[in-house]
Amino acid sequence: MPLELVTIPCLTDNYAYLIHDSESGQTAVVDVPEVGPILAALSAHQWRLSDILITHHHDDHIQGVDALREATGAMVYGAAADAHRLPKLDLALDESSSFSIGREFARVIDVPGHTLGHIAFHFPTSKLAFTADSLMAGGCGRLFEGSARQMHQSLQKLAALPPDTLICSGHEYTASNLRFAATLEPGNPKLISRIAEVAEKRAQGRPTVPVTLGVELATNPYLRAHLPALKAAVGLPDADDVTVFTEIRARKDKF
Repeated sequence: MPLELVTIPCLTDNYAYLIHDSESGQTAVVDVPEVGPILAALSAHQWRLSDILITHHHDDHIQGVDALREATGAMVYGAAADAHRLPKLDLALDESSSFSIGREFARVIDVPGHTLGHIAFHFPTSKLAFTADSLMAGGCGRLFEGSARQMHQSLQKLAALPPDTLICSGHEYTASNLRFAATLEPGNPKLISRIAEVAEKRAQGRPTVPVTLGVELATNPYLRAHLPALKAAVGLPDADDVTVFTEIRARKDKF
């Protein structure tokens, strides 16, 4: 059986995720923006937290880690490269690392760009990828520390995952990301449809994440910088993919 997934809204627009293996009872959380909603979800499902997985060092993803560890006794995993600015790690990870949640092994993917030490977690059997602020729903994270080239390379790694992989990203930014995407591809029918679906979900107070990688490949401009239509849309028909990606990211920063 695949891991069970629970999406937990936190703060004003963050998400944490619980993943649970029913056979072993092992339960992990990905990122800890705040403690209360996570403890409430654990209680509602009658699960015991065993592991805390950290994607990157920003406060809105780690500020509840120490309190949650104290409350649950969970082990904390995070990037070895960022160990100096993360809560104390029980297991320091890099791209060669592998670990398991219950019966399923996770792959660690280095995805610098938003931060230099950002990592993602891929659970291939359950078809889950926890990408936080690297690949986001309809977008990607701002380049606070890394370069556009680094982010583009990171997104190419994620784009190579199976298209039915669920992308579990870190924020409810989908509507604004797609509004920007529509300035580049106003006639993209899949994008038009997605915008309508997102508006309906938000009107009902429902999260717009996770979403399949296939949907992202069809609608997320940062995964489409190689396409002639996108290159033409930003006035760079003959440019390389990284140059086009850089222009798209710069436009979004001013959007």
